[in-house]
Formats: sequence, structure tokens, C-alpha cells
Amino acid sequence: MTGTMRAVVVDAPGAPEVLQLRTVPIPEPAPGQVLIRVKAFGLNRSELHFRQGLAYSGSFPRIPGIEATGIVEAAPGGEFPVGTQVATMMGGMGREFDGGYAEFVTVPVRQVIPFHSDLPWATLGAVPEMLQTASGSLDVGLQATAGQTLLIRGGTSSVGMALAVLAKLRGMTVISTTRRPEKAAALERLGVDHVVIDDGKIAARVRELVPGGVDGAVELVGVNVMRDTLRATRAGGTVCFTGMLSDEWTIHEFYPMDWLPNGVRLTAYSGGAADLAPETLQGFLDAVAAGHAVVPVGRTYRLDEIVQAHHDLEQNAVGGKGVVVV
Repeated sequence: MTGTMRAVVVDAPGAPEVLQLRTVPIPEPAPGQVLIRVKAFGLNRSELHFRQGLAYSGSFPRIPGIEATGIVEAAPGGEFPVGTQVATMMGGMGREFDGGYAEFVTVPVRQVIPFHSDLPWATLGAVPEMLQTASGSLDVGLQATAGQTLLIRGGTSSVGMALAVLAKLRGMTVISTTRRPEKAAALERLGVDHVVIDDGKIAARVRELVPGGVDGAVELVGVNVMRDTLRATRAGGTVCFTGMLSDEWTIHEFYPMDWLPNGVRLTAYSGGAADLAPETLQGFLDAVAAGHAVVPVGRTYRLDEIVQAHHDLEQNAVGGKGVVVV
């Protein structure tokens, strides 16, 4: 498919203003690749890190964006019929090769996930990376089961909200944290059982709610509070390190005997397209369509509002998942 498209290009890292909307050639898919007409894409903090020059991988100039949803425009290998609704994410997208901040994107066929849904694209665009991260944290990081207690440290982040939705679908008891009391009502609307206002030390209050400590916790804030999260978890329980909203990623002078309470397990989770099965994505979208689950969309933007979107991301002003509708 020849022609041009609108895309956001970053020539070199910097402030949100380095995100420039340009007209560029539509990428040509080779055999083993799929050309997707992008309908919507979610915004992610890793794109913020990449744009700032803080990412551990990637090169410039680059069209950023680690995920997208849309319809198949071309698949030279015949793997997907034209018009199929698909999601894609990760795999070097938006870093090693051009990503989803565009009207079209070409990706390897192995990272294309088909689905069928009548939900609006503004909703669908929020789902792939958020769902993959949340479901992987529960299944791989925690091996969570129905009836367990779950602590979500960083509950008003998009992944934190998705975790609450998934955990309630499983019949878990959910405790979510937020630093801002005015955000508590939004968490309660998602079905969160207990909201704890986070002042950096919450272990004692969590243990008042769940004597002995929670079965599992997902750490989304960072290593600056993870020691306290570990202390809110029972012996035999698990803390999964999934996110770092505080941008604190590494532990200096890590002393396991001091950091890890007896018998509390520490795991981590980060996944890609291969970690989100089509049936998991389809099942979640069907649950949303049936009214059993919600997608925590914060704000939606147009492609030409991408600079404002990144300013909002930096200020934590999105209030859920940010989505760009193309």
C-alpha cells in the first residue's frame, strides 16, 4: 500500500514538545508482517521514559508507541483477513522499530492478537497493554486464586484499576492505595473493598484490615515503598514488582535478610503480546460488553493533541488510562 500517513515523530529525546506530527510514508509490510490501520492506542509511561531519553533500549528518530488497536490493512502472508480487528504491543515496537503513534503501523505477525468487539475504539484502545500487565501480574507474578486478598499499591494508575477489575471478577478481596483521598470514590466504583490512603507507611493499616497480612500484593509505585509493601504481606504470600510510578527502579545496597520478611516471596512481571492470549483478550472484552467489567479510561485525545497528552501523563493528570483515538 503506497501513500502517506500522519504520524508522531521524535528526532531526539526531550520535553513533550519533541513529539512532532508529520506526514510520512505508510510502512510497507513484508511477508511475516502485518500492516494495521490504527484506530486507537493507549498511552504508557514507558513511552514517556523513551521520549525523555531514559529508556534502556531504542533509537532516534522514531515513531513511538508500544501498543495499538485497529484493523488489518494488509497481511502479505495471508495470516489474517483484511478487516480483522486486532491489537498489538511490545516486541520492540516504538523503540527498535516505528510504533503506534500513527495512522498505520507495521508489526511482526507473531505480535498481532485478533478479537471481535462492538465496543468503541476509545475503549478498545485502552485495553491491550493494561490487560496484559494486570492479568500477567495476577497469573504469573502472584499465581492468584479466587477468595484471596490482594493489595494494589498504586491503585489509581491504569494498571492498578485494571487489576481491581480483574481481581473482583475472580472473587478476590481487594485493598487499593492512593495518595489522594479524593480518588477513593473512583476506586470504590470499581468494586475495591478497602481504600487505604498512602502516606508511605501502610503495612500496619493493611494488617488491621487483614490480620496476618494479605495473600498477594502488586507493587506499582516503586522500590521506594516496596519494603513497606513486603511488610503488609503474610508469610507464604507474594509481592509482584510490576511498576514504578515513582520512577525509582533499583534498590541500592539491597540486603535480602533486612528487606524480605521471613517467608514472603518477591517476584516481578513484565510481558509482551505473546503473554496476552486471544481468548483472554476476547473474554475480557465480552465481560465489558456484558456489563460485568469496566475499562478505566481516563482521558481521550486526538493525534494532534499528543503533546498535551504527554504533559498530562507527566503530571499524573489522566485519571486512568489515556487513549488517543486516531
